[in-house]
Formats: sequence, structure tokens, C-alpha cells
Amino acid sequence: MQLPFFIALRYFFSKSKQTIVNLINLISVGVVLVAAAALFIVLSAFSGLKTFGLSFSNAFDPDVRVEAVLGKRLVVDSIQLAKINALEGVSLASPILEDKVFLTYRDKSQVGLLKGVEDNYNQVIKIDSLMVSGNWFANAFDEVVIGGGLARNLSLGVYDYSDFLQLAAPKRKGSVGLGQNPLKNETAVVAGIYFANEEIDKKYLFAKIDLAQRLFQRKENEYTYIEIKANENPNLDFLEKEITSILGQEVTVLNRVQLNKALYKMLNTENVAVYLIFSLIIIIALFNVVGALIMMFLDKKPQLNILFAMGLTPKQIQRVFFYLGGLISWVGGGLGFLVGAVLVVLQQAFPFLYIPGTSLPYPVEFDLQNAGLVIITVFGLGAIASAWATRNIDKKIDMA
Repeated sequence: MQLPFFIALRYFFSKSKQTIVNLINLISVGVVLVAAAALFIVLSAFSGLKTFGLSFSNAFDPDVRVEAVLGKRLVVDSIQLAKINALEGVSLASPILEDKVFLTYRDKSQVGLLKGVEDNYNQVIKIDSLMVSGNWFANAFDEVVIGGGLARNLSLGVYDYSDFLQLAAPKRKGSVGLGQNPLKNETAVVAGIYFANEEIDKKYLFAKIDLAQRLFQRKENEYTYIEIKANENPNLDFLEKEITSILGQEVTVLNRVQLNKALYKMLNTENVAVYLIFSLIIIIALFNVVGALIMMFLDKKPQLNILFAMGLTPKQIQRVFFYLGGLISWVGGGLGFLVGAVLVVLQQAFPFLYIPGTSLPYPVEFDLQNAGLVIITVFGLGAIASAWATRNIDKKIDMA
């Protein structure tokens, strides 16, 4: 290890005769400690909130979705579906028929998106885990499972046989005569209410595939897309090529991230914004390190003749104070990271902060990526601050 670093260690751990210098050093370490701890805690809290928020959309969205490149229809028979289920990376595939529907319940109306699903759909997506009232389809007659937002807007509950939910969709072109009703109507009872997030809840409802086919006047083998429960890390290019070959029509295969581009982009942008804001706080905290180095240089300036006598050059003495500034920021940053990590682990194991108005512990997540980011940020900015503060020390020594 270089001699300048040994001397910097000696200066760092020794007490100055000037009490104010010792106090400034302690304050500098403390400020960097608090800033580093705050950065890690906030990033961990944001990661926890991100995971918590995505858990609802992840429970609603499939691992993989197959969509037609041209038009809105996929024509899939039972043999083709069996071939898709046999593909590598596919655990279970379920065709979906989705379209807009006009909902009426008593004196209230709203437009929603109806997803006609098959009996195995709750094996592709654990939609039943989102149920807050009633049941997933349990009877043979026409039932729907509706989002909490739709249920609230329409003021309806589950299994209300006094008045059924009315569903209407435009009749297909060419099937409406003069003076006839342009809408195809069906009725259903609400079997259950689910909750995912506000945007989804006020938009989607589910029905069995045969009800959707009657309502939208589609043939048995006509679907909007296929949702797939995939094995780990499916090869999307392989699936796209194979499914295109099986169906005889060009398709696109999208994973969960691609299905929610806007959501993931927003979350990533917010994460970067939070990081930049708290990095700025660390930069401000490091001004204390600059001040501490200046005070340390003035305090140790009378001893520089001893360093000259030991054979140190002005450049080496400059490195002494560079290492000293690095030690102040690095020790403070390291301790801050440890404090933040302990608080995050305690919140995970023994929650002490709760979401206001609920009994839910505030979500945090110990992420190694966040840990590495904090360490690199503190060490990098600390080195830059030390280099900037000591950039002209060798010239001042020559002049001394």
C-alpha cells in the first residue's frame, strides 16, 4: 500500500488539536452517512412499491400473448391448439375472445371490455386469486365476473337474481334489417367481483367463451388472441415462428413487459428520477467533505515540512489529502449503506412502518442492484469531490 494512503489513514483517525476540525470531520462523515442511507432506503422502498403494484397487473396479464399481425382474428381449431400446447416453453395455452360490450344494470350503463375465456383460463392466469366477492364461474348458466370499478359504477352485487346484467354488442355487418335492433343482447348474472388495479377494474369483465361467441356472433374457432402460461424464460422468437407455422397466419408474440410498455416505462422513469434527486442530495452532502479537506489542509500545513523531509513530493502530498477526502466519503457512505440495509431488512422481517389507513406493512425490497448502485454512486462521487477539492494543493505546497 502506498505511503500517502498510510499517512491519510493516520490523519483520518488522529484527533486534531483544533476541536472545530474534529467536529467538521464528524459532521462530514455523518452527513454522507445520512445521505447514503436515505438513497438506499428510498430505492428499496420504490422497488417494494414497484413489485407490490406490478403484482396485481402480473396476476392479470399472461406470461405470453399471441396476437394476429393483420386484423383482429385468430382462427384456431382444437388440433392447432393442441400443437401449440405441445411446444417447448408452453405450459398451457388458452384462446380468448375479447371485444367491447355495452353494459346495462337497472338505470345505469357503461361500456366495458368483455373477455370470453375457456374453463382452463384460471390455470393460465390466477384470476381467482384477485376475487374479492363471489366466485369464479361455478354454475352452468351464463355468468360474468366483473371488475370492482365496473361493479361500483353500475351499483351491482353478486348473485342478484332480482335483476340481471344486460350485455349488448353491435350486430355484425349485414345482419341488421330495416327497423330491427342493431344490437345483439344477452343477459347474465354476476358471479364474482375481482380487484386488480383501478384502470383494469373499471374496464374488464369475464364470461365463458360460449356466451362471448353468441354475443359477438363469432364462430367456435374464431378468437382475438391466445394467452399462454409459459415455462421460465420462453424463447419468444421460437414461439412466434412455430405458432405462425401452426396457424398458417402471421402472428406476434408478446411477453408481459411488452404488453405493459407504458407502465414499465413510467416506473423506470420514476426510478431514474428518484435516483437522480437523491444523488443530488449526496452531491450537496459532499460539499461538507470539500470544506473538511480545506480545514484539514490548513490544520496540517505546518507539518508538511516533515513530509518533505521524508521525501514526499508535492504530488504525493496531494494524494494524501485526496485519500483523506475519499476516506471521509467512503467511510460515511459505507456506514450509511449498512444503516439503510439494516432498516430495510428489519422492515421486511419485523414491519414497523405501515401504509396509512391500512394494516399493510410498507413494502420494501432488498435489491442487490440497488445496493451496488448506492455503493458505486457514493464511492464515485466521493472520489470526484476529493479530486476537485485537492486539485491545486500541490501548487500551494510549492508556494509554501
